[in-house]
Amino acid sequence: MSFEFSNSAVALIADTALSVNRLTDYIRSLVEEDEHLRQIWVKGEVSSANNHKVGLFFTLQDPDGGATIKCVIWKSQLGKLAQIPKFGEQLIILGSLKLYPARGEYQLSVWQTLPAGIGLQALRYQQLKKSFEAEGLFDSARKKPIPLHPRTIAVVTSPTAAAWGDIKKTLKQRYPGLHVLFSPATVQGEQAPKSIVRAIKRVEKDKRAEVLILSRGGGAVEELACFNDERVVRVVAECPIPVITGIGHQRDESLVDLVADRKVHTPTAAAELVVPAITELYSQNQGLVATLYEVTGGFYKSAADRLQLIGNRLRLLGLDRQIGQEMQALTWKRQKLLQATTLKLQQSSGHVEILRHKLATLDPRAVLKRGYAVVRQENGIIIRSAADLTQGDRLLVQLNRGEIQVQVTEINNTNISSHKG
Repeated sequence: MSFEFSNSAVALIADTALSVNRLTDYIRSLVEEDEHLRQIWVKGEVSSANNHKVGLFFTLQDPDGGATIKCVIWKSQLGKLAQIPKFGEQLIILGSLKLYPARGEYQLSVWQTLPAGIGLQALRYQQLKKSFEAEGLFDSARKKPIPLHPRTIAVVTSPTAAAWGDIKKTLKQRYPGLHVLFSPATVQGEQAPKSIVRAIKRVEKDKRAEVLILSRGGGAVEELACFNDERVVRVVAECPIPVITGIGHQRDESLVDLVADRKVHTPTAAAELVVPAITELYSQNQGLVATLYEVTGGFYKSAADRLQLIGNRLRLLGLDRQIGQEMQALTWKRQKLLQATTLKLQQSSGHVEILRHKLATLDPRAVLKRGYAVVRQENGIIIRSAADLTQGDRLLVQLNRGEIQVQVTEINNTNISSHKG
């Protein structure tokens, strides 16, 4: 169905339409002037709490329905409370409902808090934790070692989350050429546990990954509830591949963190843990080569000193034939020593050369010489995705020699499911 409006009708609608400010002011007057909402008691469970210099901000969650409301206790009011809100506690709160036009959000301005028992969310967490502890799922003896130099790793996280971008960037910088398998999953909400289980099962069935990263960025405690879900904990515990968690919250440990083979606090830290930095490997190998030169030089000098000592003794004894035999034996040993040290030096030099070529491939100038280019916005920011552009943007394209200015006329986006780091 289509609608057609005359110019006069459009003008009339424009004259009578409310601005965003007027609409928000109207809603705020309804909320803040309502007698019931100006002084109201609310019962719920504290699902997150953050101290700030101006006061305490926390989220109150309905234990049964999952609904949440943001709350604030201003600093001047904190000393008058009967109970300071803490995660997992159930409280009865007295406050008034306020609406903030700039964000179009409402929150409860709290005057008083009363204890109402242990929160159901915290109680479920403790019950599951004790059950898993009794089964031995947290025992260090059952945790699998992380391979030192994996060739293929898998990542389970949301394709739209910043965590995936952080992991890709870190892996590419630290270990070029690593094969990364991406198994997308929903990591927030009611569907998250099933989605995470399916994503891990896909990696197990594929059988190529040597280690798996389960990750997401930070968030409120209620947003991370899927990582305390029994289904997710058990699939991680039973996974034949070593699992590293980087869930992005430092204040609380999830049950998945406790059952994983290794846990860190951020997606970037998980990527740093799974592979070494190639620059560090290059430095280590240079140190080994220097040590090898030093050791072989010491062996050579020791053999030469011994040869000189034996020659002096034989000359004093006047035993020419024995001298000849000893000289022949020492010459043979010297040749074997030189052959062995030469072979080791060749092997080490070859390894160093391989590392040098790998580092050379990372040189941006070498990439430009091969015909690639660096694309920047006019403010200097490097463009990594077509999704960051809009038609009409002006861009600077840096070539091996010189720089050109272009304008975006068309944008094509593609979806890639497997990534080469």
